[in-house]
Amino acid sequence: MKRWFYRIFTIRKSEVVVVLLGMTGLILVIPVFTYAYFINDLTTKDSIMNRNDTGVVLLDRNNKPFFTLFDAKHKQYVSLSDIPETLQFAVIASEDKEFYNHPGFSIRGIVRSVVVNLQSGELKSGGSTITQQLVKNALLNSRKDFLRKYQELVLAQEIERRYSKNEILEMYLNSVYFGEGAFGAEDASLRYFRKHAKDLTLGEASLLIAVLPSPSKLSPISGNIEQAKKRQKIILEKMVNFGFIAKENMEQALAETPTLYDVGDGLNIFGPHFAMMVRDELMKQYGEERIARYGFKVKTTLKSDWQEFAQDTVERQVQTLARNGVTNGATVVVDPKTGEILAMVGSINWQNASFGRVNVALAPRQPGSAFKPIVYSKALEERLITPVSILKDEPTTYRFDSQVYTPQNYDRRFRGRVTVRRALANSLNVPSVAVLAKLGVPKAIEQAKLLGIETLQNPSSYGLSLVLGAGEVKLVELTNAYATFANKGIYNKPVSILEIFDKQNNVIFKHKNNPQAVVDEGIAFLVSSILSDNNARQEVFGNALTISRPAAVKTGTTENYKDAWTIGYTPSLAVGVWVGNNDGKPMDSVAGSLGAAPIWRQLMERFLQETPIERFEKPSNIVATSLCFQNGRIVSVSTMSARLEYFLEGTEPKKACVLATPSQTQTPSPNLSATPLPTDGTTIPTISPAQTPKPTTETAKPTPKKPRIQHPVLSVTITVPQ
Repeated sequence: MKRWFYRIFTIRKSEVVVVLLGMTGLILVIPVFTYAYFINDLTTKDSIMNRNDTGVVLLDRNNKPFFTLFDAKHKQYVSLSDIPETLQFAVIASEDKEFYNHPGFSIRGIVRSVVVNLQSGELKSGGSTITQQLVKNALLNSRKDFLRKYQELVLAQEIERRYSKNEILEMYLNSVYFGEGAFGAEDASLRYFRKHAKDLTLGEASLLIAVLPSPSKLSPISGNIEQAKKRQKIILEKMVNFGFIAKENMEQALAETPTLYDVGDGLNIFGPHFAMMVRDELMKQYGEERIARYGFKVKTTLKSDWQEFAQDTVERQVQTLARNGVTNGATVVVDPKTGEILAMVGSINWQNASFGRVNVALAPRQPGSAFKPIVYSKALEERLITPVSILKDEPTTYRFDSQVYTPQNYDRRFRGRVTVRRALANSLNVPSVAVLAKLGVPKAIEQAKLLGIETLQNPSSYGLSLVLGAGEVKLVELTNAYATFANKGIYNKPVSILEIFDKQNNVIFKHKNNPQAVVDEGIAFLVSSILSDNNARQEVFGNALTISRPAAVKTGTTENYKDAWTIGYTPSLAVGVWVGNNDGKPMDSVAGSLGAAPIWRQLMERFLQETPIERFEKPSNIVATSLCFQNGRIVSVSTMSARLEYFLEGTEPKKACVLATPSQTQTPSPNLSATPLPTDGTTIPTISPAQTPKPTTETAKPTPKKPRIQHPVLSVTITVPQ
């Protein structure tokens, strides 16, 4: 037993020796390799500060540069004598009060940071001096690990050996990032205050230094200015305590109200809203300062020629509609198979002072009837309806959560008994409310979330008008939801970045698709079948939504014509369009089919040029059934008086058709509002005016109907499309 314990002790002792020898070797070797690697970058002040300053270049999907961000190479260098002492004192008080006394690192700061890191269990606090921060910003990277920290100490000592304290402070103040794309005190002074650094007041200087810990969050222009002012006060108090300024100077500085200027980003204007979306994604992933410094090249999903055509098309249509009170438009083009955003127009003019910078494609807006397919898809999935189920288009009042609601169709007309296909294809409001009343608001929102719509939250916040677009959604999310129908129910998250390269062209990120089946393939096909039925929608829309190939499409118009939408797709392309006014001002009778549809048609026809015509493929769980025009039952013999309809397997009609004799056949009436369409006998129970609708998952039971003479849908063009 003693021998066994002795053997374990001996092994552990030898292991400790090996570890200690390894650590000693690293401690001795790392400085040598670090010095050898960076020696050429330490020779001049300019080489130190410019090593990492390369900005960000955005490339389209064909590797063509189209936008630049954080062009740090153009920062303006000034000598320390042109930087006011108040700013120098402010940064020392804030970042490194022992700056003029330490050899490049602070023992006290290191001990303090070790304690903090041990307590947190990770490397959070670095205890960095101004010299160490210069090394981190100019030579190394922002990765937090002990190797990088050790290199930082080694290089800080070498810089202290080569340069004076004033030279180090000068390099730091000319290279540190102040937010808003500004590197160095001179650039920051011009960006924020439109004055040279030498002319800064104490209040302005201390406010600039206040943003350093978190430039994007504390920027007085685009960040939290109140938090910046709180930190400014702390810095001024430290300056008083350290004897840099008198208390009355602090009070005067706090009483200042600096004039801030949003001078813009000074960037090129091709695809700016798409570029800003990419920038925000990069900042979320890597942080603003890292992407500003480390020379990223970002390959995006953008097709430059499509982007240019989309921008021109939206601008032209908005100009045409200007006399109708339209000032803005937006569009999103998505590949349904990948979720890649191929083009995005956030507004007609990035330079417009009132709304140009707002990306309407990412702004929540009411979608009107463009939301209906989401509700119908869930009702089809729950087997509450089929494409030929009968809905009642007649005056109906609902009591919902103590609210009285009486929906109206856009033209204030009622058509009696209508099929689901007819109701959705022609965007009839009253039958659609009946579908949501049967389905329930919670299930509709659940379906929206599965399709990637994140703006709809608590179901109790919405009523039955949700199906008519009362909830706010984003154009990019709703377009991608339609793209999911196009992709047979397979959802891909919208993506704008394909790859990211560092300045040595190493790939540091590569997008990988994560497709998810969120809607049954058969349900997606039924929705696509209805929305691509040119004949079914001619009753209301005529040929306003018809293009040269099969395409599913839906419009949306909000109350008082505040928003006009058109979203449509083929199996390989989805395009969403919005026109309106950013401030919600009503347009002059501009509906989705009149305002947004012309843009949609032009984009679809252009982008689908020289591509094969695709049709929506019928999946295996869909049954194609020939139905009699007379009564909507299954055709048992060959006849010209039949039409093809699609059903989720198990929901198709069961009864055979008994054909009427010629003497029984009536002449088709052109009055579609009085002509009932075919039915399989399935109905949705009508909710009486006094009945409160409650969410339910019950399946509607077939109700026997007497045979009724039916007629095919006639091609009629109505002059007031929705």
